[in-house]
Amino acid sequence: QVQLVESGGGLVQPGGSLRLSCAASGFTFSSAGMSWYRQAPGKEREFVARITSAGDITTYADSVKGRFTISRDNAKNTVYLQMNNLKPDDTAVYYCRLFYGVIYWGKGTLVTVSS
Repeated sequence: QVQLVESGGGLVQPGGSLRLSCAASGFTFSSAGMSWYRQAPGKEREFVARITSAGDITTYADSVKGRFTISRDNAKNTVYLQMNNLKPDDTAVYYCRLFYGVIYWGKGTLVTVSS
């Protein structure tokens, strides 16, 4: 069955960096576009970044453009989110998202940006 497992979250100071990973299994990873979303307490889940199956096209939310980079390693069935110059407003649970006929979500990893 499809599985998406996020990791790499934690506590970081404003201006710091963090790298999230999403390990995928149960489908043909190299044929699937992947996305990152995030959700802060009391707020709706929002789009963060998206990458095509071959990794050649990326799309970002305006709020993270220039600071975050999505990438993938198809040999490792893993998608990454490199987050630089983190701000307190980036605090959220970050989720990996897959569209493979239907939408699948990972369980999320918590990122807290605070002094």
